[in-house]
Amino acid sequence: MAFTAYHLTQGGDLRRGLNEEQIRSAFVEKDGLLWVDICETTEEDGRFLERTFNFHHLLIEDCLSKRLHPPKIDDFDDYIFIAVHGIDHTIETNIVETAELQIFLGSHFVVSNHIVPLFSVKAVRRLVEEHGRPMRRGADFLAHALVDALIDNILPTIDAMGERANDIEEEVIRNPQRSTLEAILHLKRSALQLHRIVAPQREVLNRLSRQEFPTVSNEARIFYRDIYDHILRIEDLNQSLRDRAADALSTYLSVVANRQNETMRVLSIVATIFLPLMLLAGIYGMNFEQMPELKWGWSYYAVLGFMGTVIVGALLWFRARAWITWGQQEVARLRPFMVDRKSLVGYLDHISMPSHRDSNKQPTETEPPVI
Repeated sequence: MAFTAYHLTQGGDLRRGLNEEQIRSAFVEKDGLLWVDICETTEEDGRFLERTFNFHHLLIEDCLSKRLHPPKIDDFDDYIFIAVHGIDHTIETNIVETAELQIFLGSHFVVSNHIVPLFSVKAVRRLVEEHGRPMRRGADFLAHALVDALIDNILPTIDAMGERANDIEEEVIRNPQRSTLEAILHLKRSALQLHRIVAPQREVLNRLSRQEFPTVSNEARIFYRDIYDHILRIEDLNQSLRDRAADALSTYLSVVANRQNETMRVLSIVATIFLPLMLLAGIYGMNFEQMPELKWGWSYYAVLGFMGTVIVGALLWFRARAWITWGQQEVARLRPFMVDRKSLVGYLDHISMPSHRDSNKQPTETEPPVI
């Protein structure tokens, strides 16, 4: 078994490294707050949870399963079971991988379980070992610290995905390759993976922030509401990433189609130019004795000149139709976007305001006093 246990007594003393007997004693006596964290759960850990805490066997099966379960919250009177998801930062993949954190929350205990190591849990554990602060305010605040750290660790992944989206958008315009298409598809799948875990967690955190579970105090509900706001922000950012990935895919397909059109246009120009030349060469390549102009001394040069005239004429005609743009003047760059300041509400620079000196000047006969 690989678990870490902390026990904060009612007197404020923090006990570390508890064994199974000490954990059972603290759980039964309800003395202070008990936190047990289990990582890389095994069958022995499942039996430990069952004989020590008497948790429901279906929940223990969820803890032992390596499959990801949807975020949920279940009430079992004496405790509530919370399943939330974060990012698995222990592996490096092209597609974002998620990790599940299960929490058993009671009035005097918290049991956390996760198959893979989580940096968020390590951060809370470090705070507990330093000064015990996450445990001194109660079990509901300790569970809040675990969930809050897990959700906060999603934001760096969102930022990294945003930087990847910026690179993809630049690459799509500058030089789209097959690797660019793969990067777009990876971004789309990562955003979809995040959407699958973030959307259901809204309801979980919303229920924790309401007066639904006696285990969560009124003082702690506002903190769960703060996590709920974070989830909404993450969902909005992730939705924008999904839209950017879809736009990048459309742009990629458009650029590739335009490149193919350019290639076909060049081939069409070449074919259009050489078709009349091939016709002319084919006619004069026939082996007839009575063909005209064969014995004329300037026939060869006349035919070459006619071919050159056809080529130049075709190129000029294509240029006039804007099929080719060689030598044409480029469109001027767009100016920075600006609006007429006089059309803005609150813009008063165009009104001549009297200076301080003029305001002290006495009105003359030709200047009626201002009323």
